[in-house]
Amino acid sequence: MMTIFGIPTAALFGQLLVGLINGSFYALLSLGLAVIFGLLRVINFAHGAQYMAGAFAALLLLTQTGIGYWPALILAPLIVGLGGALIERTMLSRLYKLDPLYGLLFTFGLALTLEGTFRWFFGTSGQPYSPPAALTGAVNLGFMFLPIYRGWVVVASLAVCLGVWLLIEKTKLGAYLRAATENPVLVQSFGVNVPLLLTFTYGLGAALAGFAGVLAAPVYQVSPLMGSNLIIVVFAVVVVGGMGSILGAIVTGYLLGIAEGLTKVFYPEASNIVIFVIMAIVLILRPAGLFGKDA
Repeated sequence: MMTIFGIPTAALFGQLLVGLINGSFYALLSLGLAVIFGLLRVINFAHGAQYMAGAFAALLLLTQTGIGYWPALILAPLIVGLGGALIERTMLSRLYKLDPLYGLLFTFGLALTLEGTFRWFFGTSGQPYSPPAALTGAVNLGFMFLPIYRGWVVVASLAVCLGVWLLIEKTKLGAYLRAATENPVLVQSFGVNVPLLLTFTYGLGAALAGFAGVLAAPVYQVSPLMGSNLIIVVFAVVVVGGMGSILGAIVTGYLLGIAEGLTKVFYPEASNIVIFVIMAIVLILRPAGLFGKDA
């Protein structure tokens, strides 16, 4: 059996794959957080609950209407995104002129409300969600077996992250969004509907969380607790990448997922804290984050 640094090759690459899969979810979720914070200056504590809502939307579409995985991959994020847009327009938008702490407290309360509602109806035990038939099985790569669905998660996450980055950084809509955060009065004077842009931004961030939830449903069990178990790690990823940095959220999400996977191979006892250790080191050396802009 081949080994690398005394570790069997299959075990090493297996943990690298686990790290890459976790990194895919970290990147998607931290991207949504970065979009919302970067453009709205709101720390969205409800992001984990919206991730959970995406997984439950896919599960309910299947069990209640018979809608399978592929349509749910589009419909569930739309449902979560529209719900987020409605919340932003009716409630969150009223807090923009107040201290940012109010927005944080509102989204934290929203997260508790959503999680409590789902716990009331579904309990705390997880429910399985099977992947589509086309993505079952595994491929023999020679040095390891790659589960097809896990590979799909990585590819889908990369594609969506790249698409959102291009939308924000390379399109006219993205330019309007970025300009609206710097000088909303000036942008509005050019006839741009700034409140609608802000609603779209929050809806987009919520939809990204919902998309990650649908991808996660076949990997992890669908549970009301799945968001709260992940959101603290995702916030650490955002801090390391730089608050509000789109590119930082994506790159750091994958890198920290891989770092976590490698730690499980070489020093398993530290795997649960390695991301927070990295966060502490980065904050000491570069308080703005790896990709953040210094004040």
